[in-house]
Amino acid sequence: MMTTASQRTIPKGLAGVALRLREGKATGWGVFHPGSWSMATGGMMLVIAAFLPWVYVSLTQGITGEAFVLRGTDGPGVVTLALGFLAFAGAFVPRRRLAIVHAALPGALTALIVLAQAWNIVSASVQTAWGAFLPGMGVVLAGGGAVVLVKAAWTMARQWAQAPRTA
Repeated sequence: MMTTASQRTIPKGLAGVALRLREGKATGWGVFHPGSWSMATGGMMLVIAAFLPWVYVSLTQGITGEAFVLRGTDGPGVVTLALGFLAFAGAFVPRRRLAIVHAALPGALTALIVLAQAWNIVSASVQTAWGAFLPGMGVVLAGGGAVVLVKAAWTMARQWAQAPRTA
């Protein structure tokens, strides 16, 4: 069984990797598929977001002289971290349905987490003083990663051709 990539000589080294990445983006050859770049980017966005500040509490600034910071790993960022690794791993899965699930599930769950966190920030600000609770870069980056992953899942579902079924 020969694939289109094995019919010609693929150079070794970085040139060969670049060639395989270019082919994989279009055809799904090897471990790369049309959503690989988006899934790897979105997954790493979620992983990085888990370690960044998610909420700044400026109520403590008058007392201690500095704002209190809630990091992602203090709460929902741990789930975001796990979902980020799941999405990143899905970037290297050449199966259509499995790759779509690896993008859609982490994207949708992270979007729900970010919306819940935004609701918590708004409700806490209503109860105290406006601007007492501010979103941090972690929650913003997690929201961006969720958008990238949901868009990748949508694009793969619409554009990645299904393999013909054999009897």
